Amino acid sequence: MAIVKTDVPMTAQLCSETIDELVRTYPFCRSEILTETAFGRPVKTLVIGDGERQVLFTAAHHANEWITTPVLLKFVEELAAAMRSGGKLWGVDGRNIGRLVTIHTVPMVDPDGVDLVTGAIEPGSLQYAAAEALAAFYPQIPFPDGWKANLLGVDLNLQYPAGWLNARDIKFAAGYTRPGPRDYVGRAPLTQRESKALAEYTEAVDPRLVLAYHTQGKVIYWQFQDYDVEGARELAQEFARVSGYRMEDTPYESSFAGYKDWFIQNFRRPGFTIEAGSGENPLPITEFDSIYRDNLGILVTAAMGLPGGA
Repeated sequence: MAIVKTDVPMTAQLCSETIDELVRTYPFCRSEILTETAFGRPVKTLVIGDGERQVLFTAAHHANEWITTPVLLKFVEELAAAMRSGGKLWGVDGRNIGRLVTIHTVPMVDPDGVDLVTGAIEPGSLQYAAAEALAAFYPQIPFPDGWKANLLGVDLNLQYPAGWLNARDIKFAAGYTRPGPRDYVGRAPLTQRESKALAEYTEAVDPRLVLAYHTQGKVIYWQFQDYDVEGARELAQEFARVSGYRMEDTPYESSFAGYKDWFIQNFRRPGFTIEAGSGENPLPITEFDSIYRDNLGILVTAAMGLPGGA
């Protein structure tokens, strides 16, 4: 029986329990708590493989993009099963992946926000009321479905020191000048526990590449400014080929202070934002199977890299 539930909304508790069960079932998986949020929810890793090549995959930076969390959890579960049985994943021998690659994942970067959107934080609770009060300053944004930030009202994917002042200027000009459901950059880069912990974990892992999973649009963003990263274009082209997604330049209004931006700038290695699925966020769980099917090739390719390349 599958461990990862792909037919119910993901919550912070379900994510944490799923990671724990995967580690119990497959002892060659391991996990640690990177930090706890301001409201006490853990941000956990899930790691599989012991190869020399290190990669780092992340998901649910934004609350209403929670469907990306089970994508990473299911990928680890299927890879673990293939490693145990000697089977294949997307046509690649699972044991060979585990021997060559160490795959680090942070499946839920924003557990507080996810719980708000998926209903784990109930109306009438103090946390719900606090978020509702912040949302009241932005009545044009549906509540809670339009919530992307953490529960302090900071957008975790606008927290990185990679053109952060540019991001602040752009978002302030658009009216996002205070904590709220989306697009508030915070008082300074890396002020939020979640983004700070992810940056520190990335530095510790020193990965060859990173994937940052978001929704929606079926788009692959692979550039930051004019940084020319060896192998990035070729990988993005392969991701597009195996998924049917499009390679695109990041829109200017979203071009700064993101996780993959910071990674490209600081590490000069390939970093990708994958906008999975299509529709209006939050995407319904009924979209999971098609999203996973489209992205399995990206995940395996990112893990293994291209022959002689990144």
